[in-house]
Amino acid sequence: MSSSSSAQNPSPSSTLSTPAALWRLKPFVKPVIWRLTGGAASALGAALIALMIPIVLEQIIRGPVRSGALDAIVWGALAVFALGLGEALMVWLRRQFVLFPATQVEYRMRTELYSRLQTLPVAFHDRWQSGQLLSRMMQDIGLIRRWLAFGLVLLVVNVLTIIIGSVLLFRWHWLLGTIFLVTAIPLWIRGYLFEKRYGALTRRSQDQAGDLATSVEESVHGIRVLKAFGRGKHALRRFSRQAETLRETEMSKAGAIASIWFWLDLMPQIAFGLSLISGIWLIWQGQIDEAQLFAFFAMAVVLRWPIESIGFLFSFMLDARTATDRVFDIFSATNTITDPEQPAHIAEPRGELAFESAHFRYQDAASSERDLLDGIDLVLRPGETMALVGLTGSGKTTLTTLPTRLYDVTGGRVTLDGVDVRDLPLAELRQHIAMAFEDATLFSATVRENVLLGRADLDVHSEEAERVLREALDVAQASFVDSLPEGVETVIGEEGLSLSGGQRQRLALARAVAAKPKVLVLDDPLSALDVDTEALVEEALRHVLADTTALIVAHRPSTVALADRVALLEAGRVTAVGTHAELLKTSRHYRHVISSLEAEEAARTGAIPIIRDSEAEIHETVQDGIREDAADEDFISEKEVQR
Repeated sequence: MSSSSSAQNPSPSSTLSTPAALWRLKPFVKPVIWRLTGGAASALGAALIALMIPIVLEQIIRGPVRSGALDAIVWGALAVFALGLGEALMVWLRRQFVLFPATQVEYRMRTELYSRLQTLPVAFHDRWQSGQLLSRMMQDIGLIRRWLAFGLVLLVVNVLTIIIGSVLLFRWHWLLGTIFLVTAIPLWIRGYLFEKRYGALTRRSQDQAGDLATSVEESVHGIRVLKAFGRGKHALRRFSRQAETLRETEMSKAGAIASIWFWLDLMPQIAFGLSLISGIWLIWQGQIDEAQLFAFFAMAVVLRWPIESIGFLFSFMLDARTATDRVFDIFSATNTITDPEQPAHIAEPRGELAFESAHFRYQDAASSERDLLDGIDLVLRPGETMALVGLTGSGKTTLTTLPTRLYDVTGGRVTLDGVDVRDLPLAELRQHIAMAFEDATLFSATVRENVLLGRADLDVHSEEAERVLREALDVAQASFVDSLPEGVETVIGEEGLSLSGGQRQRLALARAVAAKPKVLVLDDPLSALDVDTEALVEEALRHVLADTTALIVAHRPSTVALADRVALLEAGRVTAVGTHAELLKTSRHYRHVISSLEAEEAARTGAIPIIRDSEAEIHETVQDGIREDAADEDFISEKEVQR
């Protein structure tokens, strides 16, 4: 899997303006927009009340304070106290309005992003690191929620407060208001420069955090390998380099924030100093009085927090914008494997699987390269078991991903009972065709839930589900589950790592069998089993496959014995189809492949490999094939009777 980070490949969303990028959140925010509006109105109410206090203070100083009327001063103090309580109430209402809807937005975004990840094709997941996806799911969506609940509301309200307050400053004297506005101009210039620098740093930081999460996940999953090879320190050094890179980026972000904060602290102080000098001069000129100057500075103090917060809220908005870009990198990813607009249906599937001039190449393959699958023509008759053999790299595993549309053919088609699989709804297609992979993946759930994963039509605790479960476990020779602490109700560890490789494969095979498909695709699902267990599983599979069409990737000679016919895959093409004995007689390449499989099997079991090089040995192989052919005919006849 490539390090697919948006830092390496800039997202198209990075060309959007910040408002346009954040506007994409509208579908998620729309259901709670009135609550957020109420929160903004409450915050604005608190700001307006705060702006009223300096005006009230001016009247108190000009009237009761100058006259010395104690009763009037008390009433003025009570008025200021009431305004303070009103401001506090508005702040409380803001929190009540925005906290719950923001968590609703977070919930909806997480569930829809998870749903999106489930529907995107395997090709998408091949390109993306799991840590990058995890950081978007948890870190970025959480940041968006905090921005909606806090940053967005305060940014809008504080900007309005600054505008209204600045206008009110002109109430006392135009010179004082002008000084305050002119000293704000450098802040807007610095803010514009800050946006460009900080936005790039934020994206880099969040992508690096995703890479770091990937390293942690890989180290945890591969802890056995790291310990077995004594490479823990090597993994730590690699992690430390990534962590140091992230730290340097975070320090650059801190430097950018410190720079904007410097100007946010400096310019208000300059404004206060110039205003004080100008105010004293205006009093001396008789253009304003002390009450007006006091009220002006009280108003300036009220405006100081909104002005100082702009830098923080602006950087918060840029963080949210970057998080939105990263999340919408997934939402905007093209899903090439979807349900057809006018779906076909198979009422009573027979299980005929056919590849008709099927081609396949990966999207990132060079145009000069030959297709990985280069015109596959192969038909599996209903109820037939076909083994697929070939040397490493011939395309066997890739071929098995096409029937269930894990990947789509890039040329030709794959059909089920004569219907192109792309014309079937995905849910129906994957109900008819089940897969078991060589690399068995299990989930952190009970044995029962793992095995019955493909039976959405059953209540996992019903009697019917129990019968299906036991039949599948018997076929897979997975009786070991009864010795687990809680039997089939035992919760197995993450990815089934608490089980052995053979146990995981048997449960994965049981899962495929329990699905009761008409077509079963098996990618060497017995590779981790010992010889005796494999023989028992193969014997049980003979009965299961009696009325099921099966395509089995064979990496062992023993697996070939399960098949009615064998397809030989060579350089992305099926070059021969027939019984094992027929191919031994007619195909030199098939004999070479079988010899290779026997050599691999011998290396695994410690037996002496059989190498057929001489003409005499090949002749002997052919004679053996003739005898095996007769045995195969007897077995096929028996299988037909079972059908």
